[in-house]
Amino acid sequence: MQDPVTARRLGSVIAVTGPRVEGMLDQPLADEPESPQPQFGSLVKIESSQGHAYGIVSGLTISEPSSPLSPKDRRLVQIDLLGESLTASGDGGFARGVSIHPALGAAIHSATTRDLAQVYAKPKASCVAVGNLHQDPSLPAYVITDELIGKHFAILGTSGTGKSCAVAVILRAVLAAHPCGHVVLLDPHQEYATAFGEAAELVTQDSLELPYWLLNFEELSQVLLSQDSEQREAEASILKEAVIRGKRQFTTQGGTRAEEGGLTVDTPVPYRLTSVLEAISQAMGQLGKPTGAGPYLRLLARIEELMRDRRYAFMFSGMVVHDSMASVLSRLLRIPVGGKPITIVSLSGVPSEIVDVVVSLLCRIIFEYAVWSPAEVRVPVLVVCEEAHRYAPRDPSLGFAPTRRAIARIAKEGRKYGVALGLVTQRPSEVSQTILSQCNTLFALRMSNDADQQFVRHALPDTAAGLLGALPALRTQEAVVVGEGVTLPMRIHFADLAPEHRPHSASAPFSRAWQAEEQNRAAVEGVIDRWRRQIRR
Repeated sequence: MQDPVTARRLGSVIAVTGPRVEGMLDQPLADEPESPQPQFGSLVKIESSQGHAYGIVSGLTISEPSSPLSPKDRRLVQIDLLGESLTASGDGGFARGVSIHPALGAAIHSATTRDLAQVYAKPKASCVAVGNLHQDPSLPAYVITDELIGKHFAILGTSGTGKSCAVAVILRAVLAAHPCGHVVLLDPHQEYATAFGEAAELVTQDSLELPYWLLNFEELSQVLLSQDSEQREAEASILKEAVIRGKRQFTTQGGTRAEEGGLTVDTPVPYRLTSVLEAISQAMGQLGKPTGAGPYLRLLARIEELMRDRRYAFMFSGMVVHDSMASVLSRLLRIPVGGKPITIVSLSGVPSEIVDVVVSLLCRIIFEYAVWSPAEVRVPVLVVCEEAHRYAPRDPSLGFAPTRRAIARIAKEGRKYGVALGLVTQRPSEVSQTILSQCNTLFALRMSNDADQQFVRHALPDTAAGLLGALPALRTQEAVVVGEGVTLPMRIHFADLAPEHRPHSASAPFSRAWQAEEQNRAAVEGVIDRWRRQIRR
């Protein structure tokens, strides 16, 4: 921890190159062999003609070291400048950027707690504390709410470094200060079910309602059509005509309001699957040759199969079709909030073959609702996407293209319509660069993969180089934070969460489970029974 009162002299400036300063450390005094030494990533201050410049230690070297090392060896320090405090300004407050660079020979000092409190002071804009400074745990670390959320953010780090806890800490802090927020958290592993207590609307497979008629044609095709390109093309033509016919029939009968002339296969209005089945059957009956019935029969079989499959009940169940779009969106977006400002959509029970389709649908309808909302009633929404590399991969040939497009659209255009994006991933090098580059605040936790480290270094400003060098050595719950959401790049330790508010890791407790015999043949039979009946719990 920093000395709370005294700034200790460390050395002198020997080179100044734009945003960087190089210094030579003082040799230890004979009566004080334990002279103060700067630490990698620590804050230091340098005297200037009108005050002090502040910077982060980004490198420590010994020029031409002797063997064995001697106190007289030439020790060098590299410093990335962050800002300055000018006495001529009247209050001597800290300002980002340096207008007056230190001169050669200027003294370099360690930063005190008072210096740290001045540099990392509470922002004047609306902000929340999410932890404390690594350099002094007594000082809180703040993030600026509007800049953090409004300009998108990303939380990056290797598995096991505390990403999920970081998400919970940040969102709990923001929602505690803004209890009428609107957050949608896509949870692929059911980690966050208890993280927000009564403040969360938990949507699981049993309570999820996403009727099939909300799917656009591209999403519906992914669910219903064959993967073979030749068969797919024939089936798509048949399905498109049947869906349009079903929608026209429903609107004609007064099931919902829609302009007949503007009705398309993508218009989000209800239609009955029975109408689609009838349309396909009638079209098949008009064929001159039975040999061409293959695409029709495959579509009929696939639709009937999904209607019977309990795993797809959230999308294809129910014989009665009604216009539930308002209730679906109201619940998803928390309108009204009703004391639950966050919706946690658990995707763990969704069939793996359509998870991407569900994510595409959710992101798309959230964005389109904002687009069609008049400015005076528009509700700002934050969408947090866990395991972002699964849904927005860097390689265009991977994943489901509409999902990537839906997320990219929020990243590129969301700010105009009040839709913000939070990405969480353990493999930033595998996430779409276009999407990740739109995240203006990055929380970088420990990373051991070279490709991920390089990706983050390229995405962050040069002034954070001294902090980024610590990425492989960060402890769990620690992160380097840079971007618009913080006044300055900083290394922080996230606040501790109460046990009941911690996300549940999906890691299996092998060491405990393998200590004793816990299961028997009856347990196996019970699992098989649930498997066959499609009951997860």
